[in-house]
Amino acid sequence: MKVKDKNELATLQKAVLEANLLLYNSKLALHTWGNVSAISKDRSYYVIKPSGIPYEKMQFSDMVAVDLENNVLESELNPSSDTPTHSLIYKADHRISAIVHTHSPFAVSWAQAGKEIPALGTTHADNFFGAIPCTDSLTDEQINGEYEHNTGLVILDHFRKNQLDFIATPGVLVKEHGPFCWSDKSAIDAVKLAMTFEEIAKMAFYTKLMNPLQNQANPVLQRKHYNRKHGKNAYYGQKK
Repeated sequence: MKVKDKNELATLQKAVLEANLLLYNSKLALHTWGNVSAISKDRSYYVIKPSGIPYEKMQFSDMVAVDLENNVLESELNPSSDTPTHSLIYKADHRISAIVHTHSPFAVSWAQAGKEIPALGTTHADNFFGAIPCTDSLTDEQINGEYEHNTGLVILDHFRKNQLDFIATPGVLVKEHGPFCWSDKSAIDAVKLAMTFEEIAKMAFYTKLMNPLQNQANPVLQRKHYNRKHGKNAYYGQKK
């Protein structure tokens, strides 16, 4: 399959390059780590960072288009090794427009500890409804099999078992690996959420260091802060 609308493809490639450069310049991903992707309007394909190419050397045309079965479209470059994980997340919820995977240190630390990030205050509640979850470990069979595909399955299984909504909880920690997050708006918005994810992870680390017994903020306060930004009667910011 080839991409029919070349203008849409180029626009999406430029947006994904811009988002990947923001990820890199924000120091959420060193070297060639991490990746950002964004999906087409008809959801027939998405564009993702190429594997192993330094951020500072990438051009927009290097961004790789793949379909939701992980087939590369019109590119000689290999897409990110995390492509199968992105594909499964896109297929899990049609509202998701862009996905980010980082190796940011505080978020990764929570993942390596196998701990969810509790909602300890209003900064967290403004962006995530409840704790940021941490998945189960992958089994040896999953690791030795289709590893990246199975990473996506572990994420989806955790959301299904715990009845989590992908938009209210727009991020997850994969145990012993790191964070993935997503946006229903744009690639840039997804990266900004990844920045927030890392700041929340840092704040939670220091909070638990100072008071290990603190487990969550007042649930009423959490709902207030989430709903004033995201609820049907949200009033934060300016009306369009």
